[in-house]
Amino acid sequence: MIKFVATVWRRPDLTPEQFTERWREGHAELMRRLAPTLNIVRYVQTHGIKDELLDNALAGRGWLSPPDGIAEVWWESHEAMIAALSTPEGQAANAALAADEAEFCDMSKMSGFLSREITVVG
Repeated sequence: MIKFVATVWRRPDLTPEQFTERWREGHAELMRRLAPTLNIVRYVQTHGIKDELLDNALAGRGWLSPPDGIAEVWWESHEAMIAALSTPEGQAANAALAADEAEFCDMSKMSGFLSREITVVG
């Protein structure tokens, strides 16, 4: 399996509640609908929890502020991902997801990478 991990940042003109609802409801439904076209086998949203104690601990370490969440997208293989994104339908689906993300995400802060998990514990 291969996984794409993206940091997700709230658009500053949205409240945290608006952002969470839009990501959890609207974007999730779009992802469900487009997943077969994109050969996606798993999609997980991790929504951040604000915690003052943790924020202070992170600042004490000199870390940057955390994103509002993380999105994880899985494919069976790198080849399956490339195959889906190489079709006109896959490109249109990817463009639709990107356009939707711009409705609630601060695209200037977003970043992501492809990865393979290595289980250390559990």
